[in-house]
Amino acid sequence: MSDPERTGRRRVRTRAGAAAAALALIAPMAACGTADEGGIPTINLYYAPEENFQQVVDRCNTEAEGRYRIAYRVLPRGADDQRVQMVRRLAAEDRGMDILGLDVTWTQEFAGAKWILEWTGEHRSEVEDGTLEGPLATARYEDRLYAAPKNTNVQLLWYRTDLVDTPPVTWDEMIEQASRLKAEGKTHQVITMGAQYEGLVVLYNTLVASAGGRIIDEEANKAVMDEGAVRALEQLQRFATAGVTDASFANAIEDPARLVFQSGGGAFQINWPYVYPALQEADPQLAEKVRWARIPGVDAGTPSKVTIGGYNLAVSAYSEHPQESFEAAMCLRSAESQKFSAINDGVPPTIESVYDDPEMAQAYPMKDTILEQLQDAATRPRSPAYQNISTVTSAVLSPPSAIDPAATADELREAIQDALDSKGVLP
Repeated sequence: MSDPERTGRRRVRTRAGAAAAALALIAPMAACGTADEGGIPTINLYYAPEENFQQVVDRCNTEAEGRYRIAYRVLPRGADDQRVQMVRRLAAEDRGMDILGLDVTWTQEFAGAKWILEWTGEHRSEVEDGTLEGPLATARYEDRLYAAPKNTNVQLLWYRTDLVDTPPVTWDEMIEQASRLKAEGKTHQVITMGAQYEGLVVLYNTLVASAGGRIIDEEANKAVMDEGAVRALEQLQRFATAGVTDASFANAIEDPARLVFQSGGGAFQINWPYVYPALQEADPQLAEKVRWARIPGVDAGTPSKVTIGGYNLAVSAYSEHPQESFEAAMCLRSAESQKFSAINDGVPPTIESVYDDPEMAQAYPMKDTILEQLQDAATRPRSPAYQNISTVTSAVLSPPSAIDPAATADELREAIQDALDSKGVLP
């Protein structure tokens, strides 16, 4: 799985959400053709389930005024299943796919395989104008733009104001606060994701970037694992063994972590923004005591750099309607569309000006903190081999309590280099 916040980015599911999930099962069979109705080009959009996204599609179809019709083909909910379906069809040069919803970690892979088209000219200029640099970086490959960032995401520190007066600014400070609460017999746990999957890679990547480190070089050819990456290993191991995590830390993924905190089992939580509306609905009284802050950094005086998630829109290299597909993608990720999806589906915008819209304040009371982190964000290693990098990284880091910083860094360096060199390619 390459983008863990997807498991919880939606609001509490309704019958419409369940219907979208059901549609995901039949969409691959129903959407194999490219027949255009009445001479109007059909633009097949393959995108993850998003509860209210059909309304965005409907508005864009109205604005197209008959030049094309976008058909929303709902992908499976699981990220791995989404990727596998698209990869198999693109490898077969399937012409029935036009716009692809790509996790931010897939763009380089798809571009490197020449499965998606470059954004050039006015299209590129329009995408780059006003879009946050972090999301833009995920859409580039070899200094060229291959996708348009549709939405982004970033984790926050959530803390109990009845237990903590001031949120910690470093991980060591958070460990100290939690330890003090524990000594006082109070709720103290720091809840976050430590299972062997992408969530652990995201946590480690945030620590590496916050320590000023690098996992691979700028050209994505060499595993670096520099001093900052080693210090991040030290910090992760110290956190895992400090006695302040929940007992399930080494097996925790997003939603179970949310439920632990939501049930009153933690003083701190590091998780995606979807936890806020979920907590309000589940326990309004506890929600009144919960606030948010920037994720702690590694060094005092140096703000954290937090790993972003999200989705990019790309145009298939095998599309029979590339021009219309670019135009449709621009509508689907416009400022108006991003505001609608942010307010109704809880997916943070990539266009910076949207955060200033007054309607955002009610849906996103934490929007200023989200934007602050996005303006100085970290991306995961941008490489066509990222899926393999992620797989070996999560395996080596698990369980975090067993990390031996120097030895683990050497093991990661070798394993990541093999991934970059396509040795022992993993599924």
